[in-house]
Amino acid sequence: MLEKTQGIVLRTLKYNDESVIVDIYTANNGSQGFIVRLPRSRKSPVRSILLRPLSILNLEYDYRPHRSLQFLRNMQVAEPYHSLPYEPMKEAVGLFLSEFLYYALKNEERNPPLFQYLKNGLLWFDEAQRAVANFHLVFLIRLTRFLGFWPDIDPQAGPSRQGAARVRHPGVFDLREGVMSDVVPLHSAWLSPEESALAPLLLRMDFHTMHLFRLNREQRRRILDVLTEYYRLHVPEFPELKSLDILREVVGGS
Repeated sequence: MLEKTQGIVLRTLKYNDESVIVDIYTANNGSQGFIVRLPRSRKSPVRSILLRPLSILNLEYDYRPHRSLQFLRNMQVAEPYHSLPYEPMKEAVGLFLSEFLYYALKNEERNPPLFQYLKNGLLWFDEAQRAVANFHLVFLIRLTRFLGFWPDIDPQAGPSRQGAARVRHPGVFDLREGVMSDVVPLHSAWLSPEESALAPLLLRMDFHTMHLFRLNREQRRRILDVLTEYYRLHVPEFPELKSLDILREVVGGS
């Protein structure tokens, strides 16, 4: 069946001298793998420059639901970027997000609101001209809503567990359960009361207000570490990310 849709490039791997395998999150069919032949002719409708991480493309391909790799017929840039691939800081964030999204969306099926969120967020980042050091944090926090594990910060949400130690504070955030709890969990994946108290503040951040949150380098690193741990607990087979150390170095203080 001929399919026409938009997609966001997440990863490209060399298959042989003439072909690559490309993982794309598509608007119509969710995560899809493609085998893409790269002709040497500049006039070809399929060119490697279009397969940069996070490129937003118009796609035309033969869709076979039970095929592990789809065959791409044609692709064109749907939304050209003006700064994301060219400014060093934005490029580093983009490479990190493409790797992060590859694993976070690996088994995601068709989800139009999710696709629209990804597309709108990336275009906003591309157009933003200042105060974007918190973008990747906001982007990943708000992505959890579409993936089904948005943090529940209601202190009453966490169940009391038999044998758990009672605590005299508003609560601790249980990363494994994704809820605020008034008892210390029996496992180790939870935040201190002090860090848990910041959760409601962070969840209020969005793209338009994030410049008001003045975070230094260490705070930003800690939030990113917590977020990656949170995803690792909720997304099957979510690995250590190769681009994480690079991002930590590039994105500095506010």
